[in-house]
Amino acid sequence: MRHLTAALALTLTAAPLWADGHETTITSHGISAFGELKYAPDFTHFDYVNPDAPKGGTISYRGTANANTFDSLNYFILTGEPAQGITRIYDTLLARAYDEPDAVYGLLAESIEYPEDRSWVIYTLRDGATFADGHPVTAEDVVFTVDTIKADGSPRFQIRLKDIESATAISDREVRVDFAEGASTRDLISAFGQFPIIPAHYYEDVDFTRSTLEPPLGSGPYVVDTVDPGRSVTYCRNPDYWGAELPVNVGKDNFECIKYEYFADRVASFEALKAGDYLFHEENFSAQWGTAYDFPALEKGWVIRETIADERPSGAQGYWFNLRRPQFEDPRVRQAIGMMFNFEWSNRTLFYGLYDRTDSFWENSDLQADGLPVGAELAYLQSFENRLPASVLTQPAFTPLVSGERQFDRATARAAGALLDEAGWPVDDDGMRRNADGETLKVTILSASPAFERINLPFIDNLQTIGVEAGYEFVDYAQYEERTERFEYDIIVGRFALPLSPSIELRNLFSSESANAPGTFNLSGLEDPVIDEMIEAVIAAEDRETLTTRVRALDRVLRDRQIWAPQWYKGTHWLAYWDVFGRPDVKPTFIRGIDYWWWDEAKYQSLKDQGALR
Repeated sequence: MRHLTAALALTLTAAPLWADGHETTITSHGISAFGELKYAPDFTHFDYVNPDAPKGGTISYRGTANANTFDSLNYFILTGEPAQGITRIYDTLLARAYDEPDAVYGLLAESIEYPEDRSWVIYTLRDGATFADGHPVTAEDVVFTVDTIKADGSPRFQIRLKDIESATAISDREVRVDFAEGASTRDLISAFGQFPIIPAHYYEDVDFTRSTLEPPLGSGPYVVDTVDPGRSVTYCRNPDYWGAELPVNVGKDNFECIKYEYFADRVASFEALKAGDYLFHEENFSAQWGTAYDFPALEKGWVIRETIADERPSGAQGYWFNLRRPQFEDPRVRQAIGMMFNFEWSNRTLFYGLYDRTDSFWENSDLQADGLPVGAELAYLQSFENRLPASVLTQPAFTPLVSGERQFDRATARAAGALLDEAGWPVDDDGMRRNADGETLKVTILSASPAFERINLPFIDNLQTIGVEAGYEFVDYAQYEERTERFEYDIIVGRFALPLSPSIELRNLFSSESANAPGTFNLSGLEDPVIDEMIEAVIAAEDRETLTTRVRALDRVLRDRQIWAPQWYKGTHWLAYWDVFGRPDVKPTFIRGIDYWWWDEAKYQSLKDQGALR
């Protein structure tokens, strides 16, 4: 039997000598936020894989749309831009099941043991787990990972591990992790369980804090094969990979090699796809999707063009305001500036009507706030009543204004102008908006993507028309990354796909502790004690109903704070790929699923015989 509830899957055991007192503990092959697991201890593979998928071939990707170079293979530090795919060389203690919202099962760890309050956990490592050099993965490596990342890792990783009080090796294969007193522990076993484990013995001779292009050592299914700095990186399967037959790995990682290609711009990458220089592409540009897919390889059926559902929240994408800058101190200023982005005109004129407007940080999910707060959500918000604007409780969740058909909508402009007047930025005699000190209201959009120029420039024109000194600064990707990490911008475009079971990642995005920590994802620099409390309450939610209520409330308050001008979403993946792949019959619910595809040699030979591919 494969499916069962957590009550059947978990085993209660008497506490051993190293447990605290005589508390009862739970021993399990997996864990989820709220207890239920789909897969039994004896499961053989996930339902969405082909357990008989063949191994072989090379899949090649274009680097993601917002990355056109790399200069490091050190994933864990702030310095350098790490190569895409580098996490493929590392294993984690636990692995996600992508047909469940948040369940994880044993990878490096064969089992976990923990008390009912989840205040600590013992991960028991699998006998035979090794790094790529054959050295065993031991409890000391887990301890080393915790201590090293907390001391020298990038701030965004340090925040992820902040609730770990200590990690202690009990034996070679048993490591106890204690969580900080007062921490919300619902997700901590899972969260740390999904953190890459690094080898202590390797870093005896290698400086962990140094950005490097020397291939690091991991225990995962792939190793770094070839590196062409700034142009491509290739990972190939480790033929001696220790964990290939584990249930969480069956039907996964089927390609012999995985290559990431980097291109200077979108045009060059698309031409390379058409020529077969790389084989798999996810399209992120509506104009290209709407007009450019008419090339011969597609017409001949050599390339498949496909739209597949994205069943996760559709992503929080927008223009993020840097609240660290004084001109954005007043939320009315931020709201007014955001109003001058005319989504309706952009969607019709630039996007071929392919998008919908985003208004929520959990867009296209039941976690987004909608309408007036009622019931449990209203009651929860009322607990903050004295520290929230009355409008949060008495008005519908903030939704951007709908603009007219012309790029410059006069009614919207009048409303935005009134907000700026109220905020102390009236129009001067020369048509520019200035405050009482004579300072001009000046904002600049920072970008490294030429594709966004056609979107940014009309937005800037609209701002200039209402008296804002608006500009657009285009920089190369390396400079963009450095400035983003150090928050040196006024406005920046960003997108985050938030999970269905939000947890500690919220600290990286919205908490005071991440606001001024370089390299975190708090793009707006939000520092708000109410938001901080709401984040911790989400992390501490004891059941899914409570989680949903608290996330909706958090979404409502974040939207009220006007930290961004929301852009758009589509709720699907746009894929184009050469017809050389096989795939399972079932797509995993909460991921694109390409890691479960495989190379189809017969399809490849057919295209090769037709002269389609070299």
